[in-house]
Amino acid sequence: MSLLLCRQEQVKRPLYIESLGIRIYSSQELAYVIYNHPLLVMDGFLNEALFTFLREELNLGFLALKLERWLKSSDDPDEPLIMLLQESDYYSAGEISRYRNQISGIRRKHPAEYRKMRADELFYLRQYGRAAEQYKDLLELPKSQVVNDEFLSVVWNNLGSCYARMFRMEQAFDAYRQAYSKQADLRILHQMYCLTKLNTNLKLGDRFKALISQELQTQWDSSIEAAQAGAEDSSQVRQLEDLFNRDSIRRQEGEARLLHKWKQEYRTMA
Repeated sequence: MSLLLCRQEQVKRPLYIESLGIRIYSSQELAYVIYNHPLLVMDGFLNEALFTFLREELNLGFLALKLERWLKSSDDPDEPLIMLLQESDYYSAGEISRYRNQISGIRRKHPAEYRKMRADELFYLRQYGRAAEQYKDLLELPKSQVVNDEFLSVVWNNLGSCYARMFRMEQAFDAYRQAYSKQADLRILHQMYCLTKLNTNLKLGDRFKALISQELQTQWDSSIEAAQAGAEDSSQVRQLEDLFNRDSIRRQEGEARLLHKWKQEYRTMA
């Protein structure tokens, strides 16, 4: 992810946004992150690193002091986000008003729902390791009207999806199994079936096999074959094929660059 906005400011030490894996270089980039990722900035975002960035890099020392004082003296933790948006001159008054309503709506959510939304946002951003940790924390919550079997099934399912995308297939399979035990959903069974095709060490067992008709199995096998065919034609596979058409020295250089790129992507996920 990268940002390029209008206002140019002389920033020597950009602010690193860990949850997004990016560095920002201007007040408008800061506003863009706040506006487009409210779930990731509503708690813990306003910290000393941000205040230092405002003071030392953006020459906004008065604003930093104002934000610090507000956080110490007010019960409203979200008004500083509005102040930052207003300072940027990047969003209109109407857009800022809609943002205020959006975060107010999020704050009215049950704490468990709010925490799940944050984990879902990390998953959407491919921060699978961080999302998985938050999903696991949700599973430790006591049962309530909100934290019921349906809620827990979704959390287990999403945790399984995190593990699957980190290639931790056994853990993914176990998470899906836990999800199915909370709520018998055919989509979860489908995901378990797919994992058994990707990892032959995983077994559905007689209980789950009995739930899959021959028609369903044929349909799922077809979808897996189509996905595998698509993967074979993916851009990364084409990059590899292109490498093997080069001379040995260039091929080694290309392999190193591609491997480094994949490692960087994996570190971001985990």
